[in-house]
Amino acid sequence: MGGSELLRYGYITNGLADHTLEQGIDLLAEAGYQGIGITLDHHHLDPFQVTDSRLAEIGERLRARKLEPVIETGARYALDPKRKHWPSLVSSDAANRQRRVEYYRRAMEIAGAIGAKTVSLWSGVAEKGIDSTACRDHLVTALEEVVADACASGISIGFEPEPGMVIESLADWRWLREQVTGSALGLTLDLGHLAVTESVPLELSMATVIEDVIHVHVDDCKDGVHQHLEPGAGEIDFGPLLQLLVERGYSGLALVELSRDSHRAPELVERTIRYLNAVEAKVNSRAGNNSRNGPV
Repeated sequence: MGGSELLRYGYITNGLADHTLEQGIDLLAEAGYQGIGITLDHHHLDPFQVTDSRLAEIGERLRARKLEPVIETGARYALDPKRKHWPSLVSSDAANRQRRVEYYRRAMEIAGAIGAKTVSLWSGVAEKGIDSTACRDHLVTALEEVVADACASGISIGFEPEPGMVIESLADWRWLREQVTGSALGLTLDLGHLAVTESVPLELSMATVIEDVIHVHVDDCKDGVHQHLEPGAGEIDFGPLLQLLVERGYSGLALVELSRDSHRAPELVERTIRYLNAVEAKVNSRAGNNSRNGPV
């Protein structure tokens, strides 16, 4: 991807919870998106119940609608109905950590079945009473296992620093990248998180990790509060961030993540891609570049 091309946008299905997966796919394709992040959850794609034939149907529908899929693993109660995002890669009990590893293995199998190249995941929240060193040791050991499986299966792992989790900032990511060196591991960069954990101007912080980025989430932020807002509703200046991605040759997807807004998904699906395309058009106009030659 060169400097003359624009980004490819998608939308994550955790923001389409009131629609079927088929309806969500159709909404995104009709609005002009080129990608979709499918969150493995009970209502769209339950990793423990879905059949091979169903996965084949989903893959065919995605290809017909020209949507590139990514597998997202941030379902709140995927493994336990009472504890959000638990167990995780930093859970204190080895058997519980292994449950999360197996969940990610299943995510990679599903990715391969539907044509996704990337599985996005995060560290998890430290359990009460467990010190940070132990948490990080648990994480490194478990993640090495996940990354080894990803290398063997030809899937990329996009690791996302998440505010409030053991790995929450770009500095934390840089530390982790030194510990886990498998070639399948890259960075999922959430642009909204930058406003929570990083110093301004955000594009300078982002530039320190840009070579690691293999996957992008898009959401806005206000007053440094980690609450995903639709792009344009917060305080982030997206122009320099999108421009940096293009200039550095980012060729992956940029997926809108609005998990608390399913009740108004149709309007947000339409409005958000218009907003992001307008931001890019403005940036490119200033640079004297008005072509869209990106991959479909």
